Amino acid sequence: MFVVARGDRLAVERLRRLGDVVEAAMPRRAGEPLGRTLPRWPLALVDSLRLPRCRVFVSTGSNHSVLPALVSRLRGALLLNLESIDRFTVPAKAVRILRPFSAATLVHWPEQRRLYPDAVVTGPVYEPPRYKPRDEGYVLVTAGTMGFRGLFDAVERLGLRRVVLQTGRVDPEPYQKRNPGWIVFDFDPDFHRWLAGASIVVTQFPGSTAATAALAYRKPVVMVVNPGLPLAASIADAVYYAQRLRAILLPRASPSLLRRGLDLAEKLEPPSYPNGGETIARIAVSLAEGRHRL
Repeated sequence: MFVVARGDRLAVERLRRLGDVVEAAMPRRAGEPLGRTLPRWPLALVDSLRLPRCRVFVSTGSNHSVLPALVSRLRGALLLNLESIDRFTVPAKAVRILRPFSAATLVHWPEQRRLYPDAVVTGPVYEPPRYKPRDEGYVLVTAGTMGFRGLFDAVERLGLRRVVLQTGRVDPEPYQKRNPGWIVFDFDPDFHRWLAGASIVVTQFPGSTAATAALAYRKPVVMVVNPGLPLAASIADAVYYAQRLRAILLPRASPSLLRRGLDLAEKLEPPSYPNGGETIARIAVSLAEGRHRL
């Protein structure tokens, strides 16, 4: 069973192929003032109380996971607490909250043990590939569910002919009208086919798309810091993350920096790591069957 934020249809479509998907309210969205979130916390609690029981609950570092994880723990589930893949210098708040209630804290990278000396290093957890990688000659530009208008505008000013642009909650229509040769959409449940065919992937930091592109599909990646996500990982985290993914990191979205970043990315060889998701699955199954204690 996967628990996703209510209304995140992209996550629902991606995960329903792997198992049951349950939606629960997200109490706080990225960059949102705490006061504005207060009406949603009771709804998030009600949704969490309605979740099916489980033996092991794996939390993945988002604030959305806090209430479902705590409710599941109170019902007797064992909690595995996974830090975000892009956190290296400051722990995620959700992970700090859940740590006292967890059977184990899990991290993707050895460097993250500086945050949690007793953590289990699983290796990076990323979505496995669904298609064989190929090069169809386009630049894929994506910024997740929320979108990143500043990045999209900067890419548009480059005058690129072959672009696939995923806009999220940013209106795709103006970009399509101004660039009739581009492929532009807000969401696509089969997003992996665009990852598989890209020559280069341009995406935002923070976010997990960079890891999927680099590790699952071995694509050159350009990451651009999104100033609209102030509660997420820091610039220092971005530097570590880019080094691990062998990605080009840009501090802001500007046409000149993007042009240089694309030129540099063409020369990069993406890294190769075993998927840590398999390690977590083995730990979870072993705990559920009572064969292992952490």
